[in-house]
Amino acid sequence: MAVYTTLSAAELAALIAQYDVGELVSAKGIAEGVSNSNWLIETSGHGGQAERFILTMYEARVDAADLPFFLGLLDHLAARGSPVPRTIHDRDGAASRTVQGKAVALIEFLPGVSVDDPSAEQARAVGEALAGIHIASADFAGQRANGMSLPQWHKLFDDCGEAGLRSIDPELPGLVRRELDFLSANWPEDLPHSVIHADLFPDNVLLLGDQVCGLIDFYFACTDITAYDLAVTHSAWCFAKDGRFKPDIAEALVAGYASRRSLSAAEWSALPLLARGAALRFVATRAYDWLNTPADALVTRKDPMDFARRLAFYATEGERAFPRVVA
Repeated sequence: MAVYTTLSAAELAALIAQYDVGELVSAKGIAEGVSNSNWLIETSGHGGQAERFILTMYEARVDAADLPFFLGLLDHLAARGSPVPRTIHDRDGAASRTVQGKAVALIEFLPGVSVDDPSAEQARAVGEALAGIHIASADFAGQRANGMSLPQWHKLFDDCGEAGLRSIDPELPGLVRRELDFLSANWPEDLPHSVIHADLFPDNVLLLGDQVCGLIDFYFACTDITAYDLAVTHSAWCFAKDGRFKPDIAEALVAGYASRRSLSAAEWSALPLLARGAALRFVATRAYDWLNTPADALVTRKDPMDFARRLAFYATEGERAFPRVVA
């Protein structure tokens, strides 16, 4: 989440008036993340009870044509009891509107806290919740190709250029070339597919104690290899801030997942490779954003070398990263 586009108080008030949520009381820009512009909205609600929502404006990386998939998926999962926010539809029943030529949506605000240093119990709960959305989305009619799949990694690195990558770290161009070649030659084609979140970082999970209260920010969701979603989540959750691998978190995350959705032998075997791909995907987007984020954007850039180091770990320690667990 971030703020790239400025909306005036009058524009925000006029927009909120299109929804049956009361009058706008306050709007605060949210700085975390790198994809869309977001505000925490408070309204007068109904009967004097204030309500809070997240207002999202979709920037260049999100195609407005994909919004029916994203927003419909939220409603589908919420209706099946998954801990995801509902889309708030406007007075005409529309899930999104247009402001300043960009699509916007109002999303239910969920309670909870994002954790920087999860416990094993929290990691297990996240694994269970991730498997839960894979199961709950089985009858979702929408389909969307992964816009951040391997071909897009090639494009993002090409757009960065070798000189740009070298400006981030002298070793980065070589690492990128080697991994792109390896993954292009070995990426699996025959594993089970489903709707996946594809971006389940700690800041996209809301927890109260060990309970998952919300899975949020589904704007990379797509139809792709189911186990890849577990690999993405593993790469995002199982390392300390200093880069150290946390085996207890990894074991708990995977055990929680497997307690709700069994992994086939082929999926188990593919997880180290899928994790290398997940790490490279985040090297690609972080490198591109590092080189192209506007200087005046209210956003914190993410260091691509953090995931380059995780990628190196998966390439050499993949079997240790994904030990078989008893769910």
